[in-house]
Amino acid sequence: MNRAIDTPLFGVTISIIIYFISVFISKRLRMPLLNPLLLSIAAIIFMLKTFDIDLETYNLGGNIITFFLAPATISLAVPLYKQWDVFKKNYLIIISGVLVGVMTGVFTTIILSKLFNFDKLLMTALIPKNTTTPIAIEIANMLGTNASLTVTFVILSGTFGYVIGEYILNIFRINNKIAKGIALGTASHVMGTTKAMELGDVEGAMSSIAITLSGIITIAIVPFIFKLI
Repeated sequence: MNRAIDTPLFGVTISIIIYFISVFISKRLRMPLLNPLLLSIAAIIFMLKTFDIDLETYNLGGNIITFFLAPATISLAVPLYKQWDVFKKNYLIIISGVLVGVMTGVFTTIILSKLFNFDKLLMTALIPKNTTTPIAIEIANMLGTNASLTVTFVILSGTFGYVIGEYILNIFRINNKIAKGIALGTASHVMGTTKAMELGDVEGAMSSIAITLSGIITIAIVPFIFKLI
């Protein structure tokens, strides 16, 4: 048994099985908070704790899955390709909207962190929370903070965006498809894009664009902002 656990196949197999079970549960219960990602995380943590399996052992296979995050993110370019004409006609609005969204996210994080007296490690881990996981990890490493903590915040921001993003758009009566996509992609990265794709093709494409642009902008501005503060 130990030989089976101490191989990359264990982490990969367990992750895939638990995820498919989580998808099944999520579809049956149809509760936004019980999305497959959160259920999978909770189930894997429970399993590792219950059977006293080291995280390093699980990561022998878990890291293989992590490796595919970047290619999976790149695949989001497919909806953009399908809606390229929409982007060309509205590129100034799209870029401006993402820029404002990123700046708002970064500065509100810093201001609230100062207000609540968060230490520097926690503040720097929070800053990349609105970018997708591969980009957030690189930003966390660049800032010298805890990448695992950053990934936790990325998952939380994505989950909240998926669960309540559409309701917030409806409350403020935002009906423009481009605006919806930009808002969800900039604020909640891949999970926001999942919700955007549920709303429509244009929303999904704009959200995919927002993920890429927000990552690039965040990487570009964060070092300068930290020099200022």
